[in-house]
Amino acid sequence: MSLQLSIPDTILQAIRLPEQRIEQELLHELAIALYTQDLLSLGKARELAQMDKYEFGQLLAQRGILRHYGTEELEDDLAYAHRQ
Repeated sequence: MSLQLSIPDTILQAIRLPEQRIEQELLHELAIALYTQDLLSLGKARELAQMDKYEFGQLLAQRGILRHYGTEELEDDLAYAHRQ
C-alpha cells in the first residue's frame, strides 16, 4: 500500500524553499512529526525521511527532540555491536 498526498499549488508556492527541495523537506517534517507523536518508530521515521539512522538522529538533535530509546533500539544496537 502506498499513499499520495495532494497539496494545492497555492500551498506549494507559499513554501519558502527551492522547488527541488520541497518534497524532501516535507518528508522530513512528516517523519519528525509522526516520530515525536509516537506514531512511528525511529527506524520507520528515518525510512520515511529517506535518511540513515545517523542522519535522522542528527536531524532530531538539531530540533532538540529526544530519541525514544526502547527495547527495539537496544536490540538493534546490540546486534550491530556484536557484528564488529
